[in-house]
Amino acid sequence: MKICTKCIYDENTAGIIFDDKGVCNYCHLIEQLKQEYKTGTDEGEKKFYEIVEQIKLAGKNKKYDCVVGVSGGTDSSYMIYKAVELGLRPLAAHYDNTWNTDIATENIYKVLKKLNVDLYTHVVDNKEMDDIFLSFFKASVPELDAPTDLGLAEVLYRAADKYGIKYILEGHSFMAEGVSPLGTMYFDGKYIDDIQKKLGTYKIKTFPNMKLLTFLKWILLKRIKKIRPLWYIKYSKEEAKKFLEKKFNWMYYGGHHLENRMTAFFHSYYLPKKFGIDNRDHSLSASVRAGKITREQALEIYSQPPYLEEGLVEYFKKRLGLSNEESEKIMALPLKSYKDYKTYKKTFEKMRPLFWILYKMNLVPKTFFIKYTSKEKT
Repeated sequence: MKICTKCIYDENTAGIIFDDKGVCNYCHLIEQLKQEYKTGTDEGEKKFYEIVEQIKLAGKNKKYDCVVGVSGGTDSSYMIYKAVELGLRPLAAHYDNTWNTDIATENIYKVLKKLNVDLYTHVVDNKEMDDIFLSFFKASVPELDAPTDLGLAEVLYRAADKYGIKYILEGHSFMAEGVSPLGTMYFDGKYIDDIQKKLGTYKIKTFPNMKLLTFLKWILLKRIKKIRPLWYIKYSKEEAKKFLEKKFNWMYYGGHHLENRMTAFFHSYYLPKKFGIDNRDHSLSASVRAGKITREQALEIYSQPPYLEEGLVEYFKKRLGLSNEESEKIMALPLKSYKDYKTYKKTFEKMRPLFWILYKMNLVPKTFFIKYTSKEKT
C-alpha cells in the first residue's frame, strides 16, 4: 500500500496522485491554499480584516451584517464568537434535520444567549427527512448525509436573503479538517431530487433543497458572498474547544462530526462498514501536516476503528422503520455512486469559466470550483 510521505492518504484515496517524492496532490493543494490565503500569517489576518470592513460597510443601517451557520460544533461555535468579537452583527442560522444531539442543541443556545445573537432556524418535517435519508440508504451511495450538507447551505442563503445580508461566514478550516478527495462525497440538488423521486415515498416539501437555478440566483442575482475566515486567520481547534468550554460552559460531543446522530452514524458506521471509507484520515492528515502529531501516530490512531456511540445503529434502524434483516439487506446491496443517478456535474463542468470568476469574487469557495467543475479522469 503506497501512502503519502507527508500525510496518511493512501493509493486507495479517490483522485490521488503522488509526485516523485511520494507527496500526494492533496498535500500540494493544502500548500496552494495556504499560499493563496496566507493562512495564519499577518498578511492573512490583514486580508481578512479588510473583508470585515467590507462586511460592516455592506451591512450599514441593517439589523445584521452577516450570517453564520451554527451546529453546536467547535468551528461554528467559535466562528459566531469571533464575528461578535470583531464588531460584526451576525445572525446565527441553523438547519435542524431533527437528528441533533442534546449536547449540540444546548451548545447553540449557551453560546448565542451569552453573545446576545439572534437565531434563524429551519426545521424540516421529521418524517419527510427520515424518508429522504431512507432513500439515500436504499440508493447504496456513499453520500448518505448529503441532504444535511446541502440543506444547511440553502438555509444560510435563505436567511441572508430574508434580511438583505450580503455575507455568509462559514466555520470551515482546511488546516484542521483537510480536504475531501475529488470524486467522493459529491452532492447537489438534482442528485437529491432524483434519488428521492426514484426511491422515496414523500414529496420534497419542507426539505430546503437547492436546485441549480436557485443556486445561481443566490450567487449571481443576490450576490451573496461566502467567506471562510479560518482560511485566513490563525486557528487551533484544540485551543478553540478549551476557550469555548471556559467561556460558555460549552460541551464537547466526543469527536469530529458527532454532534448530529445521522452524521455520526454516517461517519462511524455506514461509510467504514459499507464502503471501507474512514474520513478520519482528513483530520488526521491535517494534524500531521500541522506537526501536531507524527505520521506514525496518525496511522496508529487510524488503524483503530472509529468511535461508535452505543445504541446508535439501533437508533438509526428504529427511526427509519427498518428491521435488522431489512437493514442488513440494504447494507449488502451493490455499491453505487452519484454517477448512477442524475446530477448537475456535467453542467458544472461546462460552466467552469463562470465559476472561476465567481470563486475570484468570493461568491463560491475555491474548493467548490476545484471539486465540482473539474473533469474527472476515466
